[in-house]
Amino acid sequence: MQNDDPGEGRFVDAPPPRLSVVAPCLDEELCIDAFFARASAACAAAVGEDYEIILVDDGSKDATWSKISALCALSGKVVGVRLSRNHGHQLAASAGLAVSRGARILLIDADLQDPPEALPEMMEIMDRGFDVVYGVRSSREGESRIKLFTAHCFYRILRIGAGVEIPRDVGDFRLMTRRVVDILDEMPERHRFLRGMVSWIGGRQAPYPYRRSPRFGGRSSYPLAKMLHFAGDAITSFSVLPLRLAMCLGLAAAVTAFAVFLYALYSKFAGEAVPGWTSVVASGAFFAGAQLFVLGVIGEYIGRLVEQQKGRPLYIIETVQTQRRAALFPRIGRDRCPCRSAAREAGGAEPPSGPHA
Repeated sequence: MQNDDPGEGRFVDAPPPRLSVVAPCLDEELCIDAFFARASAACAAAVGEDYEIILVDDGSKDATWSKISALCALSGKVVGVRLSRNHGHQLAASAGLAVSRGARILLIDADLQDPPEALPEMMEIMDRGFDVVYGVRSSREGESRIKLFTAHCFYRILRIGAGVEIPRDVGDFRLMTRRVVDILDEMPERHRFLRGMVSWIGGRQAPYPYRRSPRFGGRSSYPLAKMLHFAGDAITSFSVLPLRLAMCLGLAAAVTAFAVFLYALYSKFAGEAVPGWTSVVASGAFFAGAQLFVLGVIGEYIGRLVEQQKGRPLYIIETVQTQRRAALFPRIGRDRCPCRSAAREAGGAEPPSGPHA
């Protein structure tokens, strides 16, 4: 399955590099410069000067885009991608992968919790014929016990009902071949869970254990609400476990209701006095709650089907900025390019409009 053929054309009219580094960024003004320095050094150690670094601004409210623009002006290795608003980490990563042109693509966050210095070793592992080399977090420094516990539970629950084997304790930090990334680009999921999608693709995949560091600076862009939403996307995208649990709960409610009916029938014919309505009220509340829960689970899946059928673009790219002015888009074309408007920055590219389906 391995294919290291580079993606020609794309958004840059320079020869495709051996390596692309894709880094989604959200309010990372304190990390961008340090990330660029460390990622550049790691790329140089792995492939010399034949690389590009794609920084995707996912609607940051701080000076992240200004920092990215400055790096674009400083180095021809940098491609800055600015989304029209905050689309979420998974879609920002997907946008960066769509822009990438390299024969191999490293997906990594810009907060430096995942070490860019691991790249040369990951490249060596891929040289053995692997399609994906994914990072496995052997330890996670600087994270609370609650977050560690919830992450532990999340991966184990996901594995119970997932149709594919998704490795435990992994993130999106991974090195992929061009073929794998092209397949990801073609997958139409709106609620994207990239680490699960990569597992679904299959091929030869190898783990790379590493120690995850605390954030280099700033605060996490993943508060509790976003983590819960992300977990919901992951579970509903790769598991029918909620539907099965809802079915089991409905079955339990039906059995309980039948037992209550038999008891009531027995009491009527036995002439026993009814002491009160407590049991009736309690059982009624239980059945109503069970029904609402089941309807909620079904509604969640139906809602995602409706979102999938709307056919809207997954994301909107506002600007692509690089020293290497882009004019060629043969691999994406108007039917797939996830872009909206002309670049508003010097040296930016004018991507054609159209949906990314």
